[in-house]
Amino acid sequence: MGPYIVDFICLEKKLIVELDGSQHADGEQKQYDERRDLWLEARGYKVIRFRNADIFTNLDGALSEISEHLRFSTAALPPP
Repeated sequence: MGPYIVDFICLEKKLIVELDGSQHADGEQKQYDERRDLWLEARGYKVIRFRNADIFTNLDGALSEISEHLRFSTAALPPP
C-alpha cells in the first residue's frame, strides 16, 4: 500500500490486519507504526493490530474481531 507493505488486506472492505511481534511494543517502531496507520487511515483503510502472542493464544478471538470489522464495514471499491 503506497510506500508500505501490509501483512493482510481486504481491498473490498478496506481492512488491513497487522500481526506485531514484540519489537512493535515501544520506541521508534511504535512511532513508525502510528505514522503508518495514520497514512493508511487517511486513505480510507481501517487498520487492526494483533500481537503475535495473541494469535497463538486466542486465534478465535482475533478471527471474531476481524469478522466483525468485515461484517460492519461500509467500505467498498467503486464499480469497474
